[in-house]
Amino acid sequence: MSAQSEGEYAEALQNYYQALRLEIDAYDRSYMLYNIGLIHSSNGQQSKALEYYYQALDRNPRLSQALNNIAIIYHYRGEQALISNQDEVSKIFFDKAADYWKEAIRLAPTSYIKARNWLSRRND
Repeated sequence: MSAQSEGEYAEALQNYYQALRLEIDAYDRSYMLYNIGLIHSSNGQQSKALEYYYQALDRNPRLSQALNNIAIIYHYRGEQALISNQDEVSKIFFDKAADYWKEAIRLAPTSYIKARNWLSRRND
């Protein structure tokens, strides 16, 4: 984690992959996978980040941070689709973002204020 916090992403990824080979606890593995997703997201690799967030959720369905980050990626994709005048595609991405944010908020009701605000404006 220290390599990750210092921006040494290649080293951090190596460390996480090695730790995944050794760790057997699903809960601990979920956070490793989540952190790998964070690194890929920071590097602009959103599809790869999604893969790891989903794997983290498979091991820990209550990991609201992963749900939130998935929603952020889908929201971003929805915005990109709007810019490209793909209104139907943007609706699909925004609907997915809404679903993931609703679950994240259900699990962590005092978190994700911006998501809560976006959801309330969307339903107006």
